[in-house]
Amino acid sequence: MSRHRPEVADVFHSYGADYLDGYGQSTSVEHKRVLKDLSACRTAALGGHKKICDHCGHELISYNSCRNRHCPKCQAAARAQWLEDREKELLPVPYFHVTFTGPDTLNPLALQNKRLFYGLLFRAMSETMLTIARDPKHLGAQIGFIAVLHTWGQNLSDHPHIHCVVPAGGISPDATRWITGRETFFLPVRLLSALFKNKLIAYLRAAYKNGKLDLYGRLESLRDPDNWHRLIAAALDAKWVVYAKPPFAGPSQVLKYLARYTHRVAISNWRLISLQDGKVTFRWKDYANGSRQRKMTLDAVEFIRRFLLHGLPHGFVHIRYYGFMANRLRNHKLALAGKLIAQNNTTNPSHCDSDRQETTKPDQGSNSELCPACRLGRLVVAQVIHPDPRFAYLPGIFDTS
Repeated sequence: MSRHRPEVADVFHSYGADYLDGYGQSTSVEHKRVLKDLSACRTAALGGHKKICDHCGHELISYNSCRNRHCPKCQAAARAQWLEDREKELLPVPYFHVTFTGPDTLNPLALQNKRLFYGLLFRAMSETMLTIARDPKHLGAQIGFIAVLHTWGQNLSDHPHIHCVVPAGGISPDATRWITGRETFFLPVRLLSALFKNKLIAYLRAAYKNGKLDLYGRLESLRDPDNWHRLIAAALDAKWVVYAKPPFAGPSQVLKYLARYTHRVAISNWRLISLQDGKVTFRWKDYANGSRQRKMTLDAVEFIRRFLLHGLPHGFVHIRYYGFMANRLRNHKLALAGKLIAQNNTTNPSHCDSDRQETTKPDQGSNSELCPACRLGRLVVAQVIHPDPRFAYLPGIFDTS
């Protein structure tokens, strides 16, 4: 066991070849890319640069990051930039957190049809939210929200679900006023759950009818219509969970939430406790038993297998924007929403500009390149370290062909 705190990259680097010995035939090119990138992230294989202090001569070597969206280390920088952009778009109203989860019965179907299934999950969720919010019996307005797909549970099990962050209110149909929702209630969750279930099942039935679902291996029996109908019947009878948490206290709380969820990967490095004798031990929260903190130990190869279950298809967008936050309309609609909120005089004192200022990142200024050794000199680039030319051609986990 290494002295430093273990990371996901350590598991991949040490046991990636063992994983491929057992699962190589069924490992996709995309999963091999994840294995390769995370193993090499911030190592000499990817190159980097050497900096030297112009005062004391202290040397510092920084290796390049892999920039893979499944990498726990690389997502921190991406999250910081994304949050800075979103901070400018916050509205001075309460925000709700709404979660959509389907039944475990459909998880095997999702794993074999990730791009299709996750896309339908987004579609059913977004249409449900927008439809019920437009209904005059509920809010009677166009809402806007950010939705983030997660596919894992705390123990790396299959658990596809979508987190939404939603302003409490919306733009009236004639776009002349802001309709304020209740600060302690967003939309009826039972109605959201029922419509979400009906929509997703309808889309899955259509996909099956049109032959768009991959059904092989353990799911090959579903090619028989009778078996398919039994699966759908079981899904309809299972529990579909839509949960709306109480509103956030203000913009700073919204951003803290987003920081936790938007660029999250299946497991973060801080949850790993040990890597020893081919076993990985990590912390997980048992939500079924009062959110108790527990420890789980897995064989390293099984840990890698579970981690890779949550790899997203190439190019699949897992953070999406809907309603007046949709990309095509966002700047115009957010400006309109801000104007209507001001006219409606609905600004809550807890969401004033002073609260917004708390979320602003401190300006690091010129100290970002200050020598950490002498604190007097400046670090200047003295040498570029080129990537290892063998990197793309190494056997085992480095072979993505």
